[in-house]
Formats: sequence, structure tokens, C-alpha cells
Amino acid sequence: MEPGDSNSAAGGKTQNASAPPVEGVAGGGTSYGWVDGGLRGTSLGAGVIDPTKVHSEDLLHVWSMPSTANVSQQEAPRPLEKVNLLAARNERESFQIALRPKVSWATSGIAGYVQIQCTDLCSSSGDRLVVGQSITLRRVVPILGVPDALVPIDPLSPQISLHPGETAAVWVSLNVPCGQPPGLYEGEIFITAVKTELDSRTESLPKSERYGLYRELRSCLDITEPRDYSSPEDMVQRLTSASTTLRRMLDNPALQDCQESNGFGDMMDEDVMNNVSVRLKLSLTVWDFTLPVTPSLPAVFGISETVIEDRFCLEHGTEGWYDALDHHFRWLLQYRISPFFCRWGDSMRILAYTCPWPADHPKANEYYSDPRLAAYAVPYAPILSCTDAAKNSLRREVEILKSKPHWSKAYFYLWDEPLNVEQYDMICNISNELRSYSPDVRILTTYYCGPSGSELAPSTFEAFVKVPNVLRPHTQIFCTSEWVLGTREDLVKDIVAELRPDLGEEWWTYVCMGPSDPQPNWHLGMRGTQHRAVMWRVWKEGGTGFLYWGTNCYEKAMIPSAEICFRRGLPPGDGVLFYPGEVFSSSHEPVASTRLERILSGMQDIEYLKLYSSRYGREEGLALLEKTGMYLGPDRYTLDHGPVDVMRGEVYRTCRS
Repeated sequence: MEPGDSNSAAGGKTQNASAPPVEGVAGGGTSYGWVDGGLRGTSLGAGVIDPTKVHSEDLLHVWSMPSTANVSQQEAPRPLEKVNLLAARNERESFQIALRPKVSWATSGIAGYVQIQCTDLCSSSGDRLVVGQSITLRRVVPILGVPDALVPIDPLSPQISLHPGETAAVWVSLNVPCGQPPGLYEGEIFITAVKTELDSRTESLPKSERYGLYRELRSCLDITEPRDYSSPEDMVQRLTSASTTLRRMLDNPALQDCQESNGFGDMMDEDVMNNVSVRLKLSLTVWDFTLPVTPSLPAVFGISETVIEDRFCLEHGTEGWYDALDHHFRWLLQYRISPFFCRWGDSMRILAYTCPWPADHPKANEYYSDPRLAAYAVPYAPILSCTDAAKNSLRREVEILKSKPHWSKAYFYLWDEPLNVEQYDMICNISNELRSYSPDVRILTTYYCGPSGSELAPSTFEAFVKVPNVLRPHTQIFCTSEWVLGTREDLVKDIVAELRPDLGEEWWTYVCMGPSDPQPNWHLGMRGTQHRAVMWRVWKEGGTGFLYWGTNCYEKAMIPSAEICFRRGLPPGDGVLFYPGEVFSSSHEPVASTRLERILSGMQDIEYLKLYSSRYGREEGLALLEKTGMYLGPDRYTLDHGPVDVMRGEVYRTCRS
């Protein structure tokens, strides 16, 4: 039968499609779903397009984009090419799939629904990266019109909707476990235009079969509901009965195709995927370098406890409060971040702590001993209540922690950006108290200026540089604002020259509000490489740690699902790196931003540069940044993703076993 025959087999890939783009609605009398005979091999007629009878390539554009791209709704289509990625063990590597409808195949005011399914990635030796465990899909959702929130796609119903004239993006992350065997892993992602959600669900099973499955599930629930069992044998009998029922359900013919699954790709009929899906080939080279579990650079990020209390209606110190803080802490660890909870007092005094439980609680050792934690904040309790009981509690806390092997990771964060002599004096007084408990305590102080009203130096910058002379020995971690440096990298040597490494003094940096464009920061709307370059800057300047003031500091709200509003007076996105899951769905899992993912990528880049420098010296590591064009300075870094891959590829080529 000829391809042009209207009765040809449905689903055959069409050739020379000439369906007009959706942007053509305004002129030429076109409308969504309009066809001018360009979709051969289908029987579209003048009605609504049936996506099961048309190749998805004729209905939508599909192409890939790097993780540093901000894929806007106006993003223009590009050719579809195979995705080739490189990752070490214990590394996450991500990319994006961009989707833009050519025509509409739905009748509900949207262009249509798309199903995205991925196979496991398999190596020639039989090892694999499994979908849902090592491979995750998330939809990129705009915040204030900027693609930022990464909302998980339900693996059991991996559909997203497309809107006319708009480009959507899906964020694909590949997480390589520490013990993954090196090798080339290959797989495919199938992108398929499907009918509406309602049609897909109602046509999946006949009503009689759905009713039968419902009765079976209802029976299992009745059997396993909590009750007082008359004997252990009774409990075993009921569980055995439930198991038998579940096995009978799995043997249902409608579920037969799921029994030999290869990732979520098998959820759709294989013939359908082969005939109508757009197929994106994906390969990942896993090499024999393993990123250290404990990050080489301590990056401490704040979580506002008051925001959690307000939004989730939790009373301080209740079981729900502890659960919420614990959930946030564990979730952020995956980003190579060392979280601390914080509450601000008057004049920018701050209560900062990594563990909500006291040091003698079993949970405390679990927190502080976690190898993913590069540094942890010890709470200075008297900031809230300067009583004898609070001071005794603090002394006990220090006595317990200083006997632990992880004590070298501990620090106290007492004051955020002190401004005058009085505030500097208070830091010194608290330091004297802490050093009486343990002379090797580490105190972190953030600052962007010297104390006002002092005769420290004739100029503002010189006073800033001389701060170590004021705070020694009462601060060991001098944490300065990148805003002060601007684009003057040469000023770093003036700051570092004032420090005493022989006394255990370190230089860390932070960003807060500034610096602004074009310098690296994490504001909403900045370029993706600009986000990632924050950590490149830290490594090039030689900082030994980094602090960020807030990850969840949105405007106050009293319900979890309340719309996210950024704080007034701050650049959009400043202090917000993730969103409550309840804003987007019924999930309680936090939703990461693209910026948070790029922070992780920057932290991973540091491990690559550190490995390269350990082999060839730091000067060669700095030269690698320059010769690849990835990062030359705060206002001179790549705007494209290519140099990032070149740098990583060079480390792989020269450092693999």
C-alpha cells in the first residue's frame, strides 16, 4: 500500500511534513490542527488530530539543551541530536529536553499532551542505571516568567501538557552511585504525543476489568487494616491471603506487558513507541573517578526555621517541627551543601545550628557524623536567653562535641555582618566565653566593611582589609562579601595577606543581594553559566569555604500551598533556592530550582579542578580554566556550555586510570 493512501497502517512515520507552526495562527487563515495534506499516511481530515495515527515528529519539535540553558517559552527549535554525557561516580549530570508544539491535537485549549518515557541506561557488561532511581525527570516551571522550579514528573503517569506557541522543558538528571562500574551506558528517551489525560485513562481498561481490580484492592485493604489478631498464625494467614490476591492482580492480562519492564519506557506499547515516538538517544560515559562523599569545599547554606514554622503551621519544639527540619536537612545534603538552620535576632545577631537536637541526643551524633557534612554550626543558645541555664547548656554542648572526631568540622556563627565597634566588641566577648570552654573553637564572621567609628584605616577598603587585626583571635573563619571585591581579583591578595594560616585562620566568601550582573550570583534570570560560575570564582580566588544566607527565605505565608513571593527589597530569587512541594502538587517533597542544581554542578566542577591540580599543580589548574575559556574572571566567563564540557573532558582524558 502506498504511503499516501488514506487507509495505510496507522502510526507509520510520515515524510516531508509541512504542518504550519502554531505561531501561524494570526495570518493565512490557519488554526491549530489545520493540515494542508502535508501529513501523508494519516487520515486527519478536517477534524481533531489523532496522535496515535500521526508520528509525533509531525506534531511537535523536540531538541536537547544543556543544564546551563534557561529554556524560555519563546525558545526557538533546534535540530534533535544524540545526547552524550560524562560523569564520575557519585556525580549528578543533567540536561534538558525542549518541546514545542507544531500544531494542536487537543480540544481543551492546550496544544496537547506528551508522554516522556526513558529506558534504563545499560552497559555492554550488563550494568545499568535504573529509571526512577538513577534517572529522574522533572518539568521546568517558570517563576516570574523565568524557568526555575523543577517539579517532579510522576513516573507512573509521565505526561505533561504543552501550550500553543510555547516551549516547555523537561530536566533529566542522571545520578551515578559511588559503586557504579565505569563504562559506556546507553539508552533512549521516547517522546510521544498522546490523547488527553482523560481519554488515555478511560480507554486503558474496560469498566468490568477496572471494577474487578477495584474489588481486589478493596479486599487487600480490608485484610491488612490494623486489628487485634487472635494469634500470630491469624496474622500470617491474613498476610498470605493478601499476597495471593495481589499476585492474582499482577497476573491480570492488562498488566502482562509490565512484567518484563525496562524502565518506564515499557509502560507504553513497544510498537507504538517504535512507530510514532520521537526517539532521543542518550549515552553516558561513567569514568573511574569517584567524587569524595565529603565535599572538598565546605559550603554552608542557611534554612530559615521561622519560615518553616509559619508556612507549615508548626510550633517550635514539637514533633512535627523536628520532623520538618529533619526532612529539609536530609533533602539538602544531596546538593553537596552543609545546611544550617537559622533565626535572626536584633542587630543581625544570629542563632545558627546544624542539628535541632542537643549534643547528647542520639540524633545529634547521626547528624554530625554524616560524611556528606563538610562543616556544621553549633548553636550559641544564650543569644535567645542569656540565663545561667542557657550558658550551662552551651558549656555541656561544647564539652560533648569537642570529644568527638568530627569536632574539626564545628564552627559558631554569631553575628551576620557586624557594622560598628560595639558589635565587634560583642563578638570578642562571646568568643572569650567560648574559648574558655575549648580554646580550639572556630568562630565564623561575615563582613563587608570594617567597624564604623574606628580609626582602623584611612579608607573604607583598607578598614575592610584590616578586620582580621580587630577580630584576632576571636574569629578563625573570615567570611567576606564578593560584592566588595567587584571585578578586582587583585584585591584578594590584600585580604589573604592579613590572615594567619599558622593560627588556623581561613578565608571564606559569600554572596548576598550583590554582586549583580555580569558577576556570578544566583538571582533569578541570570544566565545558567553565571549561576554555576559562583563556585568557579571561589576556586580560582582560593577561598577555603563558602556561605549563603538563605535557601527558603520567601515572604511570610501561613499555608504550605501559598503562592511564592520573593522578599521585598531583594533581587528576585535572592535567598530562595527551593520551593515547597505543596505549591505545585500534593507532594510534601521540596522542589529544587534550576539554580540549586547549578550550584551542585559548580561544586562538582571544583572536585574535577581539585583532581587535576593534585596531579599537575594549582597553576596548571588555573591555566585549564583559561585555556578552555570557561572562567577567566568575575566578568569574563563562558556564556555557552561548550567550554564546561571541554574542561571536564580534559580532566577525564588526563586523569583517568
